[in-house]
Amino acid sequence: MSTSSPRTATTSRYGDADVASVAALIADPARGRILMALADGRALPAGVLAAESGVSAQSVSGHLKKLVAGNLLRVTATGRHRYYSLAGPEIAAALESLALIAEPYEITSLRQGTRANALRRGRTCYDHIAGKLGVTITEALLESQALVRTDGRADAGRADTDPLSAGSGDDCPYELGPRAHDVFAAIGVDIDAARDSRSRRPLLRACVDWTEQRHHIAGSLGAEICRTLVNAEWISRTPRERAVSLTPRGHRALEARLGLVYL
Repeated sequence: MSTSSPRTATTSRYGDADVASVAALIADPARGRILMALADGRALPAGVLAAESGVSAQSVSGHLKKLVAGNLLRVTATGRHRYYSLAGPEIAAALESLALIAEPYEITSLRQGTRANALRRGRTCYDHIAGKLGVTITEALLESQALVRTDGRADAGRADTDPLSAGSGDDCPYELGPRAHDVFAAIGVDIDAARDSRSRRPLLRACVDWTEQRHHIAGSLGAEICRTLVNAEWISRTPRERAVSLTPRGHRALEARLGLVYL
């Protein structure tokens, strides 16, 4: 059975991608909020997404049907319940890129301000760590020579020529450094597991973080870092939110093993 997505099949048949149809789906404010609520890779029921998007249960049902039909979301049935998630990491990458050029919503309450600050400090972008925490980890990996830049820079700064969604493979300005195996082993990250040949994802991918305007690491290695730190309880997820935070135990471990400085 072919594993190509409807988007891939359509593009190969007809040529140029129909960006306007995707843009029209995202352009609705409620659908935009639904997509951003799912940007951390979670699968959520319609009731939660109705609350996140500020619309009724009846309205959210219509929006979800359009997003599934447009191949932006997938739906999974578990018994009598249906859970919605992004159709793949490329959707999260596109949302992160759009966030770089989008105006933020005006903050009108303490709750909104607290939530926005938490997202800036640390969050998940599909399955990797973003925000200040993600950028700080990337900087520490560079300083420890677990990663090196291939474009002449020494930090995680965004180059003037960077695309909104930084590339992978030959286009990615990062590669494993001379101390990669030692440093990643010290924090429990298995590079070989991240390089699993069964995965079609690149090992390394760099995202321009929309809140920090610097790089954080994505790709299968970024996902393995996130999974490892969550399992070790070095970072914790905020219930029903995209935000993640460094635990005291995690702060001590990453400071000792990676030289991480996170204020």
